[in-house]
Amino acid sequence: MVITGRLTADANVAELKDDRKVVNFSIAINDRYKTKAGEQKEVTNYVSCAYWLNTTVVQWLKKGALVELYGRIGVDAYVNTDGNAVGRLNFHTNNIKLLATPKRNGGAMEETEVVTQDSNGNGDEKDDLPF
Repeated sequence: MVITGRLTADANVAELKDDRKVVNFSIAINDRYKTKAGEQKEVTNYVSCAYWLNTTVVQWLKKGALVELYGRIGVDAYVNTDGNAVGRLNFHTNNIKLLATPKRNGGAMEETEVVTQDSNGNGDEKDDLPF
């Protein structure tokens, strides 16, 4: 599955009890459509994401960055502190393409080289192609 969206906050690395590390982040995906009445509607969906392959990618995953993610959808289910069952969707990412990064001076988005992390952990692959 492929999804594209903007990071809603800087990514962070979490360390689990068994010393494994995961990069957690959330993206916003905007969708526009017309109703039967012809009215334009815009809906934003938020997706929680987890990346297990290489924690160094966290340095590029900053709020506002535009990313294209490859992976699969999973379901997390648990019982919260109030005793209620809770479920949420999580995108298990195995490849990340960084399409644009935010300028740190508060300006517009800045196009960047595409940075990918493949599922084999082969590091960064840079590509300056415009598509």
